[in-house]
Amino acid sequence: MKVHIIMGSKSDKHVADKAIEILEKFGVDYKVDVASAHRTPDRVREIVTNSDADVFIGIAGLSASLPGAIASYTHKPVIGVPVSGKLNLDAILSIVQMPPGIPVAAVGLDRGDNAALLAVEILALNSKDLLRRLEEYREEMKKEVGNV
Repeated sequence: MKVHIIMGSKSDKHVADKAIEILEKFGVDYKVDVASAHRTPDRVREIVTNSDADVFIGIAGLSASLPGAIASYTHKPVIGVPVSGKLNLDAILSIVQMPPGIPVAAVGLDRGDNAALLAVEILALNSKDLLRRLEEYREEMKKEVGNV
């Protein structure tokens, strides 16, 4: 497995689906689990410490402490995705305001797709094939913008 996606709740699946779509497009292996930093902290620890992932994606709303909890159990890169809700700023700040020494990369609200792309970029550091696919992906993006 290369990327391990952990959602704080089943209700975050719509955000995880965006990440899954990108990972599948690039042919990156992944696994998805549901575990709450507050309601099932032992499960979070068990998942992270037993995972063979190279990169983690933590998806959570409200206090959004899941990505930080994941980061506390690993030295591997963790990408946090805040999930939109009634108090969007809380989820964003929770992920970007990590204490020194336990970093978590952050992407925008509900941007599971960007989290997956960032994971692919990290993995591409050691894969010429993934790097080539990223270059092709960016070329396709240029074509979608079009000329004015």
